[in-house]
Amino acid sequence: MSFSTTTAGLRLAAFVAVPVLALTVACGGNDDTTGTRSHDTVADVPSPKGEPSEAASTPSAKPAGKSAYYDAQVAFVQCMRAKGGYKDFPDPKLSGHLDWEKVNEIGSQPGRNEGIKAGKNNACLDEVRAAMAVEPKRDQQKSYESMLAHAQCMRDNGISRFTNPVMSGGNAVPGGDPNPASPVYDPESPAYKEARAACKSKLLDGLDGMQ
Repeated sequence: MSFSTTTAGLRLAAFVAVPVLALTVACGGNDDTTGTRSHDTVADVPSPKGEPSEAASTPSAKPAGKSAYYDAQVAFVQCMRAKGGYKDFPDPKLSGHLDWEKVNEIGSQPGRNEGIKAGKNNACLDEVRAAMAVEPKRDQQKSYESMLAHAQCMRDNGISRFTNPVMSGGNAVPGGDPNPASPVYDPESPAYKEARAACKSKLLDGLDGMQ
């Protein structure tokens, strides 16, 4: 699911309730030595005359029929741009889920990992919690099966120690790096990136940042 802390950090509380302050998402990361969201047009909110724009940019139009979850994620993105320190934080997908591929790309840039989950100094923590509170419930069995297929694909593509997800208390808990506290893989390595690209289709929408 990406930059080194992402493999563990992006295993968000969509699957297991963990303190958001420890998210280091919502908006859940071998034997080899290498390793390791289409968006609406965005318009800038004008700033007061003579002042640089610090306001968040917002999607130009809300997709018809979108849910409270989409609205909550838009509010989170606006916060991340205005107060969280990430003016280029990407729009959510039309499903409401964050575009983790783009979020991870931003977080992998030097000095930009800190705060990528809830804003610098947790400035957008309330927005994260609000989005999590209205996230549509998932079919946990389907989530498990999706992540299992993804884990197998990662191993088939050279990331041989990528672990399987597990079911715990009726929830699908992501797999990934066998030792998140001290990662075995470098998610920025060419080998890991190639495996992720080959296996991304295995993950259901919204799971791409989880495993």
